[in-house]
Amino acid sequence: MRLISWNVQWGRSADGVVDLVHTLDEARRLADFDVLCVQEITRGLGALAGHPGDDQFAELARLLPGYTVLDAIGADLPAVSSRVSGAAGPAGAPLRRQFGNALVTRLPVQRVIRHALPWPADPAAPSMQRVALEAVLDAPGGALRVLVTHLEFYSLTQRLAQVDALRRLQQEAAGHAEHPAPAEDAISPFNATERPVSALVCGDFNSASGSEAYRRMLEPLAGSPAFIDCWTTLHPGATPPPTAGVHDTVQWKNGSLTCDFVFATEDLRDRLRSCEIDGATRASDHQPLVLELD
Repeated sequence: MRLISWNVQWGRSADGVVDLVHTLDEARRLADFDVLCVQEITRGLGALAGHPGDDQFAELARLLPGYTVLDAIGADLPAVSSRVSGAAGPAGAPLRRQFGNALVTRLPVQRVIRHALPWPADPAAPSMQRVALEAVLDAPGGALRVLVTHLEFYSLTQRLAQVDALRRLQQEAAGHAEHPAPAEDAISPFNATERPVSALVCGDFNSASGSEAYRRMLEPLAGSPAFIDCWTTLHPGATPPPTAGVHDTVQWKNGSLTCDFVFATEDLRDRLRSCEIDGATRASDHQPLVLELD
């Protein structure tokens, strides 16, 4: 199974040009991906720099026939005047401003869960609601949970709360795996509760490698395998290359850093084949990670 995780900044390149077709061309160049986990996908936010299209989730579906496109909205805000946003829905009504993540896959999709992450008050920092999108996939090596997320940028308080929530979600899934309940019947939404314990959690954590939030993500987990960093596991003793601010030095005036990761539950360690960070593409202000899993 090949997975790409990438903060694509609504298809905006390091040169400031928005072109989601080019973004996907770059993703295909990197790998014949089974799963594409992308952050900063928009709907109704045409006023952003470079002017993304009205509905990038629908655009992904059009551009990737044969793939399932799952969406999870973090920030969901009222529309502004169409003269400002440039985006209109049915009958010309302005679209709500939505900002979130997408998981695109050609693998069979079982359960899908959209988790709103904690958003504790922090008056010192601008912030937005964040989300984690979880899909149970029928992967070649067996059922696997894949989560894509994007943690808060400005507030450490909020990032730490969000890391704690991701860890609790893993413990919850492990509980369902060990103590499943049967389905009510064949058609009810009260489906069997079993979820696989094995998971990949990927995305832009807005936390530098070695930071407090990063270290907390890797701490032991009661009742569940702990998380490991796929890149450092496969490159022991090496320092990971930067994943943000490599080519875009305007937005990242303080320099580049490593803040995008793919974490795996420790039971997947022996199935990790490769994990690489592509430093060449200029299709975003972030660099993509490419994971291969048996």
